[in-house]
Amino acid sequence: MSFLETNYLYFILLAFTLSYPIAQSFERRIKLYTKFKYICISIFTILIVFIPWDIYFTQQDVWCFNSSYISGVNFFNLPIEEALFFVIVPFACVFIYEVLNYFIKKDILKRIARPILALTSITLMLMSFVYLDNLYTFICFLTTGISLLLIVGINPIWLNRFLFAYFVSLLPFLLINGILTGSLIENPVVNYNPNEIIGFRIITIPIEDFVYNLLLYLILIGVYEKSSSFYQPKS
Repeated sequence: MSFLETNYLYFILLAFTLSYPIAQSFERRIKLYTKFKYICISIFTILIVFIPWDIYFTQQDVWCFNSSYISGVNFFNLPIEEALFFVIVPFACVFIYEVLNYFIKKDILKRIARPILALTSITLMLMSFVYLDNLYTFICFLTTGISLLLIVGINPIWLNRFLFAYFVSLLPFLLINGILTGSLIENPVVNYNPNEIIGFRIITIPIEDFVYNLLLYLILIGVYEKSSSFYQPKS
């Protein structure tokens, strides 16, 4: 698509991702604006965890960014768009989580969420050592596997709702990350070193990115729920 062939493509994708959630944050039923404090705490945590992660993998040539689709402005050796990704995407993820909690009261995954996450945890940890030589695969799978195992052991009340929101979030994820990894455009915005990933992709997205997104969402909602409960007035 020719209109996507621009140095502002990454910015356009981020603006698109943010537009609806920010507009609906003031909707009278959701009232997400009343929870901005908790969202900011959770986004700050994401920045603390994933900006260094991103810088490290960029320095290790796990991935690089196509200059044809970014502005050229950098933040700690990352494209400014990549840094903004860890603000805008988490905000959109919390929005999805809250909207689903409001409109779908039934705990759809009540019986299966914990077994699914436990099995996923074990599978990821085993696979991380199978792909020990693939840096992104190894670190992503092992970190996510351990994190899932810990959260399954704790079994917080939000666990089922988190997994449901993650599944729903895969729809916009497929669109946005699909474009970033080469769908609908001549070349990918983000290029992956084939020596550092398995090579299996869904559409154009490396399977590691789905796991990465799961880890990000897990940390995001965990901190969001913890900060929400911490700052609630004591009865």
